[in-house]
Amino acid sequence: MAWTKALSAEELTPGTRQVVKLDQKALLLLNESGNIYAIDSICPHLKLPLKKGKITPDGSIVCPWHRSEFDLETGNVKNWCPFPPVVGNVLGKISTEKTLGIFPTRIEDGQILVDL
Repeated sequence: MAWTKALSAEELTPGTRQVVKLDQKALLLLNESGNIYAIDSICPHLKLPLKKGKITPDGSIVCPWHRSEFDLETGNVKNWCPFPPVVGNVLGKISTEKTLGIFPTRIEDGQILVDL
């Protein structure tokens, strides 16, 4: 495992998120419901940013652009490109369904570490 320091745990207070670059990879760190998540910062559909994505009560992130939905624990697709209506189905076919990159995290000595 390649655990890499991402940032201080104090910098990611509950309900916040931050994009960090680790080993040439941009990750979105989220502090949601007492859990720290590290995910790819871009949606695998059209490579648009996920930073403003909505977090659902069941632990998913929804892309703000085409509303693709991904499980924060597994990265599995829950809904692929449903928006905008009618056109979303066409846009969904531009790129085949792909999971979201998810990276294990832990807190050690006040630092958030990510396993790249």
